[in-house]
Amino acid sequence: MSILVSNRDARLIFLNRQGLAAAPNRALGKEGLLALIHDLGFVQVDSIQTVERAHHQILFSRNQTYRREHLSALLEKDGALFEHWTHDASVIPSAFFPYWKHRFARRELVLRERWRKWHGEGFDAAFEETLQRITETGPTMSRDIKVADHKSGGWWNWHPNKTALEYYWHTGKLAIAGRRNFQKVYDLTERVLPAHHYAPEVSEDVFIDWCCRSALERLGFATHGEIAAFFALVSPEEARDWVVAHRDELCEVLIAPADGGKPRPSYAFSGFPDNLGTLSDPPARMRVLSPFDPLIRDRNRTERLFGFFYRIEVFVPEPKREYGYYVFPLLEGDRLVGRIDMKADRKAGTLDVKRLWWEPGVKGSSGRIERLEAELMRLARFTGVDAVRWLEGWQG
Repeated sequence: MSILVSNRDARLIFLNRQGLAAAPNRALGKEGLLALIHDLGFVQVDSIQTVERAHHQILFSRNQTYRREHLSALLEKDGALFEHWTHDASVIPSAFFPYWKHRFARRELVLRERWRKWHGEGFDAAFEETLQRITETGPTMSRDIKVADHKSGGWWNWHPNKTALEYYWHTGKLAIAGRRNFQKVYDLTERVLPAHHYAPEVSEDVFIDWCCRSALERLGFATHGEIAAFFALVSPEEARDWVVAHRDELCEVLIAPADGGKPRPSYAFSGFPDNLGTLSDPPARMRVLSPFDPLIRDRNRTERLFGFFYRIEVFVPEPKREYGYYVFPLLEGDRLVGRIDMKADRKAGTLDVKRLWWEPGVKGSSGRIERLEAELMRLARFTGVDAVRWLEGWQG
């Protein structure tokens, strides 16, 4: 018999799994930060710094004692985290690295031939030369080996050595040893990761089981497609086969959507909901989420659970944007209640609010505005500016 889960309970489960139900001002520290990222599974990295880069804001929104230097130490000194791909570039616990070796092997077969066709003659020579140089000289940035007459451009105009660096990173021979002004520093993976993370090998069956099991643990409940999409390491077909093979460990749950429509069949581990442990009510305070926050990464799941339609409009031509270039969702308790368009003006020392939109049925009461202002001030201090400035026409 399927278990019916109310929409409110479904949101509560997911918010707890995503680290957004814990008190945001509890002491974190470096070890606590590593545990938080482990529990999340990964944290997406992005270069856009309209207010703050995605990875910093994702972590700050969950715990406002988060310190950037702790993340840098875990990545660049301790080797406890590594940077690679899930659905996009992400910071990942190094304990997961053995499973990523299967991604490397799968990608190598695809990328080698694709990139050879892309660059044509001289492809192999440039790749061999690049790997040899890093082996002999150590950490290297793309600009260190750029050919003199090459004109810079987007990814489509990478010079051959830059392509080689990215290829070897995507296929696991190189790792990101650090970043300088957000530019990657590459080195041999065995020199970046501690041996106890780098050396272990796992079988294909263990890899698929870990991917699916770990995804479902972090989602609380999911379809096989959502399981596959979480780490983006296995195919929907592999996740479906895993569900079939492990039905004795799973139960079917029916998740009520926010719009009151037909409940969606999903899977959870047997013993649900007792196996979820103690669930906390999220703090009532307002929180500003990154557009790349893992809570909203699966836009369809976000819409079903929260009744919140969200699309990032960075790549939408300005005249066609519904909201703005880089608009931040607002989380209040267990609801996504609005969105805000803002930018940090570091020269002026202000966090400038351009527009604010509340969701239908959400009132911009004085108390709600006060909670938002308090959160914006906390975010302003974190990003290095002194004040919040509401620009003319901010009310959407």
